[in-house]
Amino acid sequence: MARHDNPAHRKKLGAIIGLAALGITQTSFAADDNSLTWSGITLYGTVDIGVAHQNHGAPLSQDMYTGLAYMVTKNSNHAITSVAPNGLSQSKLGLRGDVPVADDLRFVFNLESGFNPESGKLSDALAALVHNNGKSADVQTTGADGSRAGQLFNGPAFAGLASPTFGTLTVGRHNTFLTDVVTKFDPLTVSYAFSVLGASGTTAGGGNTQDVRLDDSLKYTYTWQNLHAGALYQFGHNDTSPGRALQLDAGGVFGALAVDAIYASKKQALLASSLSAAQMATPGVPHDSLAATVSDNHSYGLTAAYRPGGWWNVMGGFERITYENPSSPLAAGFSSLGGYFISFVNNNAYPHEKVLKVSWVGSNMRLTDALTLTGAWYHYDQDSFDGKGCSNRSASTCSGTLNAVSAVLDYRFDKRFDVYAGAMYSHVEDGLANGYLFTSAVNVMTGVRVQF
Repeated sequence: MARHDNPAHRKKLGAIIGLAALGITQTSFAADDNSLTWSGITLYGTVDIGVAHQNHGAPLSQDMYTGLAYMVTKNSNHAITSVAPNGLSQSKLGLRGDVPVADDLRFVFNLESGFNPESGKLSDALAALVHNNGKSADVQTTGADGSRAGQLFNGPAFAGLASPTFGTLTVGRHNTFLTDVVTKFDPLTVSYAFSVLGASGTTAGGGNTQDVRLDDSLKYTYTWQNLHAGALYQFGHNDTSPGRALQLDAGGVFGALAVDAIYASKKQALLASSLSAAQMATPGVPHDSLAATVSDNHSYGLTAAYRPGGWWNVMGGFERITYENPSSPLAAGFSSLGGYFISFVNNNAYPHEKVLKVSWVGSNMRLTDALTLTGAWYHYDQDSFDGKGCSNRSASTCSGTLNAVSAVLDYRFDKRFDVYAGAMYSHVEDGLANGYLFTSAVNVMTGVRVQF
């Protein structure tokens, strides 16, 4: 059935109300450092926009939070020059709080809305998928699954208690530990335009990009001297994420060396996709619904950084992700993230276990006090999971690889304003290139970013 409450109007109204509520002026705060903080509550935000050129690209999406497909995708097609949002950072507006309530105890919260600066819309990856329903790859606009699905607070949205003695416990919608760690150990901090880890949420999502952030979850972190640890649990059985999730993190800083290790598990993980022309032609199927692949995912990762304190650093990581058919299959006909209706479900995409290995390494080099050069390399290695060991483009189940290299110059005028320019080359082969119009793409972008 279709969503008869007209969610597009509901989301627009919610966005207007919510962003107006967040629209506190700088004069409302009295902090001596000119920050937007009053009584422990801070208004923060980012606006990031520029222009990009791609030799193989897809038209700009007004909904997808990346705006453009900065790395090669199935619908990467003709050369395109376009306004490009969120190259280095997600544009966002948010409130966070850290308010003392007793000795050794503070109330903390965070509410964040990501938006597209070129359209003014809340970031909504699933709306971009709906826009491509029934269209062939050569006429599609930019679109992919994602954890930002038009919710008023499509970033973190949580509250809880923090204590230097007992740690921090929060409840709500959280960035996962994988997201936290991948961001910290990616030299390009999950940039959409220049990092595979940002352009695709596969790594941070433990296999599926919807799981970069988890609704209805508990997150606990504890720090002792130079060591830290944490656990995150999602209850599941809700209309945004049916399956349970668990993540464990442990790490530390040992002089110039920082390391983290993570385990992640997600039951009934969802990968949403646009409806095919045949699915759109099925009688009774709502044209604003989507399809989904369901899987049980498990991953573990190890990250490290060496920061000697001089003009350079180096960092990288590795993650091994496995996909299996769900132990509890789902039937079509349910609402998922953002209230989008799922009309078709595939519970048998992985009769043989799929293994994806992700690795990356890069360095930040401070050329002057204001100018930084960052270079990075990203790699996917997919094992064949067709049961026969194929290694060509004949099927997506064949083994395959993705490689990408990036270089970015960032000039920071001050802590709030910077300009940047860079390029990323990405290339897929064999099974990871199945169904692609072109197997490589070059993205060149320059932009400006304001942070407060």
